[in-house]
Amino acid sequence: MLKEIIAIYAITDDLLKAIGHEEDSRRVMSDAEIITTAVCAAIFFNGNHSKACTYMKEHGLIPNMLDKSRFNRRLHGVFMLMNDLFHQMGMILKEISDDIEYLLDSFPVPMCDNIRIFNVKLIESEKYRGYIASKKRYFYGVRVQLLTTKTGIPVEFVFLPGSANDVRGLNALPLNLPPGSEIYGDAAYTDYTIEDDLEHTSQISLKVMRKQKSKRPDPPWIQYIKQHTRHYIETVFSSITSDFPKSIHAVTYQGFLLKVQAFIFAFTLQEAFI
Repeated sequence: MLKEIIAIYAITDDLLKAIGHEEDSRRVMSDAEIITTAVCAAIFFNGNHSKACTYMKEHGLIPNMLDKSRFNRRLHGVFMLMNDLFHQMGMILKEISDDIEYLLDSFPVPMCDNIRIFNVKLIESEKYRGYIASKKRYFYGVRVQLLTTKTGIPVEFVFLPGSANDVRGLNALPLNLPPGSEIYGDAAYTDYTIEDDLEHTSQISLKVMRKQKSKRPDPPWIQYIKQHTRHYIETVFSSITSDFPKSIHAVTYQGFLLKVQAFIFAFTLQEAFI
């Protein structure tokens, strides 16, 4: 565990330097230490920040660990910085990869089951009530739109309300990919206008499963390739979500998103660098 934590800190610190991040030298804890603690909480302590802080202090990894309240305030303050670091990491992975194929899908992260929606205090809006088709039930929370490499390493993601459909999620992703890239997704991403725009403006091919009465049916061999890739997408995304805890404890909406972001960040680090 100690070697992994040191590796996480070193990578985080290097990423911060790469984006030219500067901070007040008078701080007793650096932003790299704050982010490292949050990521280690996701990997080793099921998202529990208190346990992660205690471990880091007791093992001398961060002797000047902040108290719980100050740590949480600092962590909330680096929310966008963590997002920037993730996408910086994603850019590196895209540049060093020889593969041009990417996988696209979304998954729900419930704040609670639908039956408890009236007890939720983090945020109150009907747009956060979504539907999980595979489980045939509603949930209340967010939907994570995720783009991964063909080997299942996340390189882009966005948070959307639970009710958002996949086409909206596709529009929200930056899709900063090299020309010639191919993105595979299911039929929920069907939008011919987006397909044409991506092909003509960015030379990116959006390859989605065609519906039975599609206006653009696929020849049999293309259909076979898409079906095979679709099964692989399901396997990849199930491995990502299996690392998530059954419930994510948070007292603020941003705190909830911070923990989800830390899980995605941690998964990417483990799969790509550690």
